[in-house]
Amino acid sequence: MANELSVAVLGPGGVGGLLAALLSRTGHRVICLSGEKTAEALRTDGIQVRSARFGDFTARVEADTELREPVDACLVTVKHTALDAALARVPAPVLSDGLLVPFLNGVEHPAALRARYRPDRVAPAVIRVESTRVAPGVVEHGSPFAEIDLTGTDVPRTRLDALADAFAAAGPATRVLEDETAALWAKMSFLAPFALLTTRYGLPLGDVRTHHRDELMALVEETAAISRACGGPADPAGALARYDAFPPSTKSSMQRDAEAGRPLELDAIGGALLRAAERHGIPAPVAARVVDEVHPFG
Repeated sequence: MANELSVAVLGPGGVGGLLAALLSRTGHRVICLSGEKTAEALRTDGIQVRSARFGDFTARVEADTELREPVDACLVTVKHTALDAALARVPAPVLSDGLLVPFLNGVEHPAALRARYRPDRVAPAVIRVESTRVAPGVVEHGSPFAEIDLTGTDVPRTRLDALADAFAAAGPATRVLEDETAALWAKMSFLAPFALLTTRYGLPLGDVRTHHRDELMALVEETAAISRACGGPADPAGALARYDAFPPSTKSSMQRDAEAGRPLELDAIGGALLRAAERHGIPAPVAARVVDEVHPFG
């Protein structure tokens, strides 16, 4: 990779739109991949970002409905529920040597993507940010932070470092982590209890940690045990401390999807958690019950 990269962004929503705009602003070539209506809006008006952290600005981007030429990296920033359909926009022969960088919840997607694309070019990433697409090409970045962990078991380190440098120069604090499993399970361990319980009860995090604290603690313990069995970190006390530090009005993205009547990433988060528990013989009665109880709301 050269200093200036060519980057495709599959799904220029809250996260993808923010990253596309930040990378474009710092001089990289950005091609957003989406449906024709969104692509036309992006071609015409660019991406408008409203951010206390990065400022309010508009970035010009290219836009298409399909990847038609090789790029250094393709960021996958769609929801799991839209993944299969969206990947049709990124033909493997066209991506070729380019990195595929999924910013997806859950832990099962790297294996599925490596079956479809070059295994040594799939570089899973984790982002900690609150960013919302309020209209095509309009992104509101609400959190005072944006942090990226980039990993990839078999990806050449020079490729990861070049992309990490581009992210960091564009704004988000970025680090390359050696242990892909640990990186993905660190996020899963935090996300699963938060997403499942806020969605199950239709309550923001403050009410969940106050009125359903025993259930939250039990689910955090189960998730930590599953993570440990899978080779990930296990820090239930740390997870609870992080929940307690969040503003009480905080909602999970799964909860927001439920409120809006959108498909839920229940299988990618809850389903994957239960499949990992079963694989390793870890009891997860609270997780199983909560996942089952979320179904009527989906």
